[in-house]
Amino acid sequence: MHILHVVGARPNFMKAAPVLHALRKRSAVQQTLVHTGQHYDANMSDVFFSQLEIPSPDVNLGIGSGSHAQQTAEIMSRFEPIVLERKPDVVLVYGDVNSTVAAALASAKLGIRVGHVEAGLRSFDWSMPEEINRVVTDRLADLLFTPSEDGDRNLVQEGVPAEKIFRVGNVMIDSLVRLLPAAMRCPRNGFPQCYALVTLHRPSNVDDSKTLKSILQSLLEIHQDLAVVFPVHPRTRQRIEEFGLNAGNLHLIGPLPYVEFLALQHGAAVVITDSGGIQEETTYMGVPCLTLRNNTERPVTVSLGTNVIVGQERDKLSLELSKILAGKAKKGTIPPLWDGHAGERIADVLQSQS
Repeated sequence: MHILHVVGARPNFMKAAPVLHALRKRSAVQQTLVHTGQHYDANMSDVFFSQLEIPSPDVNLGIGSGSHAQQTAEIMSRFEPIVLERKPDVVLVYGDVNSTVAAALASAKLGIRVGHVEAGLRSFDWSMPEEINRVVTDRLADLLFTPSEDGDRNLVQEGVPAEKIFRVGNVMIDSLVRLLPAAMRCPRNGFPQCYALVTLHRPSNVDDSKTLKSILQSLLEIHQDLAVVFPVHPRTRQRIEEFGLNAGNLHLIGPLPYVEFLALQHGAAVVITDSGGIQEETTYMGVPCLTLRNNTERPVTVSLGTNVIVGQERDKLSLELSKILAGKAKKGTIPPLWDGHAGERIADVLQSQS
């Protein structure tokens, strides 16, 4: 059985790693790893692959940046010959980036079965490009691997046959469980003892000067009571400079490798973010999370976990932060099947379908 994995952005690597590891243990399974190059940081790539113990990609399409249409079209164009040459039995796509939907489209048109890892997640916000990618990929997929019950429910409501849906748990948590011990050993020299950790990258938060200015002003207010450590996404740094905004004396640092960033998450008093994956990681680690969005495609992190949606409301952010600083942070539990074995369950399903 030949499985071809497609990754294109950092979160994809964390999701693919456990599946690659699990299938490596299975006999008569051939694997190919294709990196589209949708997101690529030459300075970070080697250490990132090393930490996750991912083999170097068999193919790198070298797509690079571009508009959504340009990226999607270019990935499809360059990916199709790879599929025709390699002839996989199943193409596995991960998450909700442009690489995900592009590879699914190309594979489906060639009659190759598609498996979608992290299927069924919905924000119901069509202004998010990721939502379009999720819905289209799930319509094309033959095997839909969901991380939680809400994913199953969404797919059934959309008319996906139940026999295509497999609730396997959260593969992101597999990587976290495996690497958390290493993260716990990471020195945090140069960082404050008590701090809020911030990540910010979504267009709705960083592409409008007024919105980004308001968020930075909120962070500067927080910094008066609690140090703010802010690994700045390249897109966000570009916007801060472009808009001429003031980040004051916030602890601005560059992007970090996975293990080092995991260490910062684990040690944070609170994480303030607009990232989906970080909502999941903080829920698993029991770290308070305040999400700067009006919705989430991961509602289980709110219903069961430590996540609170604060949107772009400065008053709500201040209120929730004051609760955390007063020792009244929301308590959460770990969702079912977020146990570090999702990759093995995906491998079981793939092997049973061969």
